[in-house]
Parts: sequence; C-alpha cells; structure tokens
Amino acid sequence: MTRHAAGQAALPLALVLLTGISACKGSNQSGARDSAANAQKADTSAPGAATAAAPRAGMTDSNIVALLDESNKADSASGALALKKATRTDVKNFAKLMMSEHHALRAQGQALAKQLGVTPKLPEKDPLAPYAASEAKALQTTKKGPEFDRTYIDNEVSVHQAVLDFANQARVSTQTAQLRDLIQKAIPVIQKHLDQAQAIQKQISPST
Repeated sequence: MTRHAAGQAALPLALVLLTGISACKGSNQSGARDSAANAQKADTSAPGAATAAAPRAGMTDSNIVALLDESNKADSASGALALKKATRTDVKNFAKLMMSEHHALRAQGQALAKQLGVTPKLPEKDPLAPYAASEAKALQTTKKGPEFDRTYIDNEVSVHQAVLDFANQARVSTQTAQLRDLIQKAIPVIQKHLDQAQAIQKQISPST
C-alpha cells in the first residue's frame, strides 16, 4: 500500500473515533444536566426548603392567653400562701411582689383577650400545669419555717424559668400584634422575678 492510500484509509477511522467521542461527551453532558435538575427538585422538596411554616409548637392565641392566665393565677396564689408561711423577710417581700405583679399581668391578659374576642382554651398538653401542681402541693404540705422558705424559693425558680421559656416561645408563635406586644412587655417582668428568686436562693443554705 502506498503512503497516499494509507492516509486515505486512516481518515475514515479517525472520523469514526471523533464521532464516538462527541457522542459520549454529549451523553455525559445530558446526564449531568438531568442529575442537576433532579438534585434541584430534591432540594425543593426537602423539609427545610418550604418557606411557609405552621405556627411554632402549634399554639393558638386561645392556648396562649389561657396559659398566661393560668401561670399568673398560680403564681399569685402561691405568693399569697407564702406570705402566711414564710419566715424570712426577703422571702415575704418576694411573695408580696408575686401577688401584686402577677395579678396585674393577669388582669392585662384578660382585658386583651376580651378586646380581641379570644376565648382562652388550654392546649391538650399543658406545659405549665405540672410546675403549678408541684409547687401547690409542696407549699401546702411543707410546714411554716425555714424549710418552707427554701421550698417556696426553689419552686419559684423552676416555675419562672418554665414560664419564661413559654413566653419566649409564645412571642414568636402568635400572629396577633397586640398579643405579641403584651408578651414582649411581660418577659422582662418574668425575667426580673427569676433573677430575684435566684438571688434569694443563693442566700438560703440547704441546712437553714
């Protein structure tokens, strides 16, 4: 075979190879595009991709105003009992504060619920009820004296921490501006009560 004839024979072979490479490349690019599209669909359907979300914890305004009322009523009642059975001056003063400020918070909540036309309704799973029930039982069964002081303050620390956590959650759960504002104003008061209870707690040793 001459050099010219060999060159002519090699040309079709080169064309075949180039065609095959181009076909493979096109197939790979198409597959990549399909994969990217599928990945995008998967991302869109992922749980975190949704922009609209249900209210946090599923609490309605009716649940929120009922829980606020419940917590204020319970703390005011605990303060009234503590005022009779406590012996330390700082504990008695704290009990008076609880009666006064939680009564005021409760009145504000009831007035707003009436204004908004919201009927209070406790949720099926009440997150605050166990704390209120535990404190009420402890205060009723503990005798007057230093032990009562400690029991009351320990419970007040636990209760106010639970109520503060709830208030912060309720603040972002409600879609009602007036209710959000009420909770926003109540949070510093609850925080103040928690800080005061913790300060007294540090002053009372377990042995007193």
